[in-house]
Amino acid sequence: MYHKFSVLLFGVVSGMAHAEAPKVVTDIAPVHSLVSRVMQGVGEPTLIIRPEASPHGYSLRPTEAAAIQDADLMVWMGPELTPWLEDKLHTLMQTGENLSLLEVPDSIVLTYRQGHGFGSHEHGEDHGDEEAGHDDHEEENHDDHAEDHGEADGEHTDHDEHDDHADETHADHEAEGHNPHTWLDPVNAQVWLKHIATHLAEIDPENAEMYQMNAEAGQAEMEILLSDVNKQLRPARGKPYLVFHDAYQYFESRFEVPAQGAIALGDASTPGPARVAALHEVAQETGAACIFSEPQFDPKIARSVFGDGVTIAVLDPIGQGLPAGADLYPQLIRNLAQNLADCLG
Repeated sequence: MYHKFSVLLFGVVSGMAHAEAPKVVTDIAPVHSLVSRVMQGVGEPTLIIRPEASPHGYSLRPTEAAAIQDADLMVWMGPELTPWLEDKLHTLMQTGENLSLLEVPDSIVLTYRQGHGFGSHEHGEDHGDEEAGHDDHEEENHDDHAEDHGEADGEHTDHDEHDDHADETHADHEAEGHNPHTWLDPVNAQVWLKHIATHLAEIDPENAEMYQMNAEAGQAEMEILLSDVNKQLRPARGKPYLVFHDAYQYFESRFEVPAQGAIALGDASTPGPARVAALHEVAQETGAACIFSEPQFDPKIARSVFGDGVTIAVLDPIGQGLPAGADLYPQLIRNLAQNLADCLG
């Protein structure tokens, strides 16, 4: 009797273990991390753009194109971050669904800031409903606004050539429209976890309960993350600094650590002489002694602008060097907070 029950139980578990999980593809490492959290215990998504690559310009390899073509679901930020990917999805995806997180209802979406300095740190448009859905964060933050080491690994470097070309052609060109770096606000991550679970449940109803449970657990973890980072950044509040480009607006707004300006006007641009002079003036007026570069771009740019009179530190908005998976997103946010606190505190 016991033996028959054991054999039966083994057969059920074995069958579950070999059930085919949905084929899910993501664009950048932070999105891959959130999807991984929702899919824990069911399967693993595929990451397309490695953290060491810039998402703004990238050439798909054959294996990555095949992954998109076979995907049941594509989860990505949207064409504002990766305009080159939109056409690829139209061409490659036959029957799969795609979820653009920038279009998810209740997402907080801001516009790029303009000018040499960010001044009073006024915010752009807010397309979410933070006031209705996240009052607890407003009370704490006083804020009414609101790249894989798996199948996609390889030595492809076409994006570097693209970025160099972009630097030449887009120098001193203002970035306009919606700022796509929305993942740097953990409140957005909370919203997206729920929507990712809903989409996965629609294509894989057998695991709907698991997706829902994982999403709720992930949302609870975001609450802890928000609280921890708020405490971590208390010593840095009110201290001026400059960033490489306007990628951190969501993080700055959420945790009340506004930057005074950005070296580059756009995501893939280098500053011209007029902007360099203006940024020197901003740094002198505000007393900014800390300038943050990024690992995805050449750090010599920041040093060439400000010389040796300031501290050059690093902020990483993507997660370069972090292991891909569910833990990457919270670690990315904690690293941003730690690097800010270390340089400003």
